[in-house]
Amino acid sequence: MENIRVEQLQNPSGEGNYLCEDKHTIFISLASRPLEYLQIQDGVTYNGLYRPGEILITPANVPLFVRWKGQENCLQIQIKTEFLHQIAEETIDGDSHLFQLMPQFQVHDSHIQGITKMLFEEGQREVSHNQLYLDSLANILAINLVRNHGTTTPVLPIYRGGLSPHQLSQIFDYIDAHLDQNLKLENLAKLLGVSQFHFSRSFKQSVGLSPYQYLIEQRIERAKQLLKKTNQSILDIALDCGYNSHSHLSKQFRKVTGMTPKAYRIS
Repeated sequence: MENIRVEQLQNPSGEGNYLCEDKHTIFISLASRPLEYLQIQDGVTYNGLYRPGEILITPANVPLFVRWKGQENCLQIQIKTEFLHQIAEETIDGDSHLFQLMPQFQVHDSHIQGITKMLFEEGQREVSHNQLYLDSLANILAINLVRNHGTTTPVLPIYRGGLSPHQLSQIFDYIDAHLDQNLKLENLAKLLGVSQFHFSRSFKQSVGLSPYQYLIEQRIERAKQLLKKTNQSILDIALDCGYNSHSHLSKQFRKVTGMTPKAYRIS
């Protein structure tokens, strides 16, 4: 992923120093039982137990010292500073340059926990054709950090009215023409000259679905048409609809329709 990197760390008892100059870092404990940590960052010391799902937030350029007892198992999420700053500019109504991520120990945030788990699972795939899905998750994670984990409480702009019929037509035509490609949220937003945050909110307000949900819906609809009206193999149909394999299409098709592509074709 271009703006966010997620990896799993597994280490025996030990200690270490950490500093990242151009990325903010989130650590999420995956240990099966509470693990004792000594952590020092930004002049503050924390000593206590981290339970599964609890989070450490370390902003860029903040030195971190960590000592732990027991088998460490955690996710490390690195977020480019320029990306988070861009999201802050797009989402904060006012002086976004004043936004700073706050160093925090033992954070409870189920949204961050859920989003990072999905990012990690998608990143584990050998080949991912879900760039729009990854972009959406990355944006949601960044927005959560801006809203809930900064040094100040941001004033967020209010968007009303959704997208115009002409704008929706542009987006629908673009998605329809690129169903076989790995679409990016950035490209869809650029079509209308708006931020990714604004586009995602306005699209869902207008359509009732997120851009990714709409993309899946349209891919499945095209697959239905090709299954009924052509003799193409299911693999070729999968590739035409933006899936990288027969099984990838089958899994999504069954999830949406309750049937396999083969069963749908002969029904």
